[in-house]
Amino acid sequence: MQARDLMTADVETVEQSEEVSEVLQKLAKRKFTGFPVVDDENRLVGVVTQRDMVELFQPKSRTVWIPIGLPPFLESLEYGFELSWDELETELDLARNAGKPVKKIMTTDVLTVAPDASVDDILEILANDDRDVNRVPVVEGEELVGIVTREDVLRALHAERSGDA
Repeated sequence: MQARDLMTADVETVEQSEEVSEVLQKLAKRKFTGFPVVDDENRLVGVVTQRDMVELFQPKSRTVWIPIGLPPFLESLEYGFELSWDELETELDLARNAGKPVKKIMTTDVLTVAPDASVDDILEILANDDRDVNRVPVVEGEELVGIVTREDVLRALHAERSGDA
């Protein structure tokens, strides 16, 4: 089994020039959590996910870590206090970031496979704890030709093992 056997060829993408607000609206209407980002010639230039959006609206700078030493402990414990996170700040973040092009927040170091990649090659990417990848773009040269999701791989493995392949 190869990537071409598992992939969805009709991939929904976003353009790198699309605004964050447009991509948020598209994500809200879909059951998946991210899009491949392409340029004008359908070349893969990145991936944008819900996680990228969350980081826009929950910056790490809002959490303050305070070391607190309590007897009889010899070492201090660190407690994280999140600074105010109310509707006003969320709306301000949205207004501040809505017009940004998606290329400003997308992941550009994308793990990809060729159409002839094996299931094991795909599993190696999907099982990588450091990256937490849910979908693997399939590229031929630089052109996006498909996408394989965790669900695609699981469905194919189940079908193969149950004899439904």
